[in-house]
Amino acid sequence: MRRYLFPLIIGVIGCAILISLGVWQLHRLEWKQGLLSEIEARIGGAPVPLPEAIDPSMKYLPVLVSGETTGEEIDVLSGTRELGGGYQVISGFVTDDGRRILLDRGFVDQDHRRDPRPPVRLEVAGNLHWPEEKGSATPEPNLDENIWFARDVPAMAVKLGTEPVLVVASETRGDDQGVQPIPVAVAGIPNNHLSYAMQWFMIAAVWAGMTVALIWRIRQRKF
Repeated sequence: MRRYLFPLIIGVIGCAILISLGVWQLHRLEWKQGLLSEIEARIGGAPVPLPEAIDPSMKYLPVLVSGETTGEEIDVLSGTRELGGGYQVISGFVTDDGRRILLDRGFVDQDHRRDPRPPVRLEVAGNLHWPEEKGSATPEPNLDENIWFARDVPAMAVKLGTEPVLVVASETRGDDQGVQPIPVAVAGIPNNHLSYAMQWFMIAAVWAGMTVALIWRIRQRKF
């Protein structure tokens, strides 16, 4: 019996730890689903005029803005399943009350990236957004080609001379100049907790199997 005790203890402790990690991921899944529901409700809420004081705590707030694009834009490398590779068009935008903000007008494919888009008047329904796309592995913008690899709101604001405020258009009235709005959606927010939980449970099952196999080998040696 003493021969079996140590591997049995290790097996039980290992399985307990792995199963607890899986259960923790299930709790995280429940929390994330609740959070996504809150975000989805906020995204689809009734739009309001652009607040005077804006900060990142207002992320996803639905807003209405009207004014004119400046004709200056940043092209962010992007793509969709339906349209393939292309660019998000981030324009400078001057509201009717004179504020300069960033406007994510939407998507253009690679063939239409260089189409002329001079200043145009637009009425926009959209959401405030501060995307978290820039990471340590994200390349720096290619300023010569005006190609960016992430929507970095503070850096884009400096480049286009605006407030660090980005409105992502969901609908526009006026000449869209061939740009297709891509509304903010919860689909882009990672939610992998179920797959992580399944991985931990599968590892626990393997650990249990290895423990049983080890005890079986010890028993065979005894005889």
